[in-house]
Amino acid sequence: MSNISIKTPADIEGMRIAGRLGSEVLDYITPFVKVGVTTGELDRLCHEYMVNVQGTIPAPLNYCPPGYTPYPKAICTSVNDVICHGIPGDKVLKDGDMVNLDITVIKDGYHGDNSRMFLVGKPTILGKRLSEVTYECMWLGIAQVKPGAHLGDIGHVIQQHAEKNGYSVVREFCGHGIGKVFHEEPQVLHYGRPGTLERLEAGMIFTIEPMINAGRREIKEMGDGWTIKTKDKKPSAQWEHTILVTETGYEVLTVSAGSPPPPAFITQASAAVTA
Repeated sequence: MSNISIKTPADIEGMRIAGRLGSEVLDYITPFVKVGVTTGELDRLCHEYMVNVQGTIPAPLNYCPPGYTPYPKAICTSVNDVICHGIPGDKVLKDGDMVNLDITVIKDGYHGDNSRMFLVGKPTILGKRLSEVTYECMWLGIAQVKPGAHLGDIGHVIQQHAEKNGYSVVREFCGHGIGKVFHEEPQVLHYGRPGTLERLEAGMIFTIEPMINAGRREIKEMGDGWTIKTKDKKPSAQWEHTILVTETGYEVLTVSAGSPPPPAFITQASAAVTA
């Protein structure tokens, strides 16, 4: 626990602003995600919007954790069998593709980190279902968040829901603490056993970002040192929000006017609690 920072009220307000701005980049780029666009063009548009309109800094650009080369772009664009960290470039989106856009902005030193799935043109049945189940996985994980709960509770419900639907959970990448540092403690695994790992306290902020594969969970790293693909070449999906642990539950920080609504089972459960 000693390495997990509890955010101050000023930190939380800064993270609310950064989170909303991160989500607004996804709102902005949504109309451009269509057949014929390149992932490089999506990166260019997002980069210009962040810098010129929002006055934010794209956190991934030149990000260089130990053992990596600097990441060369402003966003991540992960298409079809790319699990995460897909580098934008000349790839043209085709009818039926699915793509995850992962956006992190920095505003006044605070990081707003989120991602959404986009189904290009006419979606495939598999792509639509995989994206829906992954979205449900993320929200089931979010719904576990409250003081006294454990990180293992989050991973458990995500793993159960994914595997119940015939999918698998990527183990090598996970959610993370976030604030003025892009990636900090705790690690938020998307699999596990309830009642295990760190106990949640009000003031913690971390991401929940399950990566769910249509096939097996094994991964392979590409030669660029960043792009991660499914080993069996089957598609993968991911959704991500940044979450604050509140005194009574949770607050999703990465929300904006264009955010997709929570699944019905989440809103119904919330209504039952407040009734």
